[in-house]
Amino acid sequence: MSKRKRIAKEEQWIREGRGSGRGANYKPWLTIQDVPSSGRVSRIKGNKINRQHEMFSDLERNYFYISEFYDCVVDIREQFPLLPKSETIVIANELGIKHPTNPKTNEPVVMTTDFLLTIEKDNRFIDVARTIKMKDELLKERVIEKFEIERVYWERRGIEWGIVTEEEIPKAIARNISYIHNYYDLTQFDAFRNMNDSQIEDFAIAFLQRIIQGDYSVRETAFLFDKDMHLPLGSGLTLFYHLIVRKILIIDIIEPINIDEPLVIQSIDEDKMKKVRYG
Repeated sequence: MSKRKRIAKEEQWIREGRGSGRGANYKPWLTIQDVPSSGRVSRIKGNKINRQHEMFSDLERNYFYISEFYDCVVDIREQFPLLPKSETIVIANELGIKHPTNPKTNEPVVMTTDFLLTIEKDNRFIDVARTIKMKDELLKERVIEKFEIERVYWERRGIEWGIVTEEEIPKAIARNISYIHNYYDLTQFDAFRNMNDSQIEDFAIAFLQRIIQGDYSVRETAFLFDKDMHLPLGSGLTLFYHLIVRKILIIDIIEPINIDEPLVIQSIDEDKMKKVRYG
């Protein structure tokens, strides 16, 4: 791509609103289509934020799952651009570091931070920037140089920046959340689509009463629940996963979810059940 075409594309992306907005209106600077990758990319529909999130690695995906699960995280903006580009160029020059460039044209490119999270803390909202990287990559001098530009950029904005490696992203928790993530909205499932809030709440309470008894495995409890309530097979398990991802049914999320065993319950959050709205 020529310098003129690359600059035109960057200007077009800015006009399109990439890298701007919050919540459902945010548009990441980079999408899966924009970056040729030999790694495992993924696009995940957000539960808290009603939009698709763009992930360029398993590590980013796992970090997203865990971040979204935390109640304190209220917004997730991935592939966030460090604009204006002229500022990172100035920072690189001040540090005596070569600015990241397009390998074909050797022209500076717009840098990005993997995640910009908005967190509720002490009754106020703050932004924190996080870069996701495998620990071994931190041994590379060039990687550290790029991170130094990133660090200074956020420091000048008064925003906390940090590096997150695989050691800070528990695989077991991410795996559990990935299993239950798609059960956040019950209205996406045929068995519950035409039910109102009151009906779903009644079913949820009835299921919780059975699961609390702990006489059977989760699978057996769900099967008997479907049979007794005249629901399609699988409805009880759908409700089970939903109650966990909504954090109404509190379990040890570190332990693998095993539906072939009785469930160990830590607590039940009745207040959260009352706040859920399905319509």
